[in-house]
Amino acid sequence: MEHSIFVDIAFLLLAVLAVVAGWRVFRTDSMVRASFFLLVSFIAVGAIMMLLAAEYLGVAMFFMMAVEMMVMALFMVMFMMNPAGLNPMMMVHQHRLSIIAGAVAFFILAAMALFSSFPADPLPAGLDPVRSLGHEMLGDSMLIFESAGIVLLATMIGVVVLSSHRGRYGAAEEGSVPPGLEPGGDPAGQPEKGESEGGHEHHHHHH
Repeated sequence: MEHSIFVDIAFLLLAVLAVVAGWRVFRTDSMVRASFFLLVSFIAVGAIMMLLAAEYLGVAMFFMMAVEMMVMALFMVMFMMNPAGLNPMMMVHQHRLSIIAGAVAFFILAAMALFSSFPADPLPAGLDPVRSLGHEMLGDSMLIFESAGIVLLATMIGVVVLSSHRGRYGAAEEGSVPPGLEPGGDPAGQPEKGESEGGHEHHHHHH
């Protein structure tokens, strides 16, 4: 891609979007929202890869992260105590250690990017990197990629099976209920007893 001021502007905007979305992952009060914020961050990184003329890696990032984040969101709905943010919750534990670890990792990576000496070996003119990667994936490494595909397929089937037969709070056909908004309170989202009983009285018949 020809370098221009518009490429620089797009890079800066996408970089800011990736950082802000990654920060929101740890500030939201919902596991599902955190999954989608992480998806936005990865999509911004994929777009940056395309700006750097790594089209295959950018498109692969789009497809892989879209599927992965959707599967993760499904798991959050099935198994987490608070998938939709009904109750306030913190997404980060051990705050001081987390801040220190994040700052140290940021400065180390930034120093590597700014002060490392990267190789400047151009590719041969006749080499097609996408074709070479395809031969590698469908050649010596085909068994590895096929095995990974079977594992992902089994994971998606397992998600459907678990979500249709048994959820986080028990079997669906046995009337499982979500937790209460307050400790020891009634389940969240349940109708009042008078409404639930009165709404079905006309269905009972005495013989």
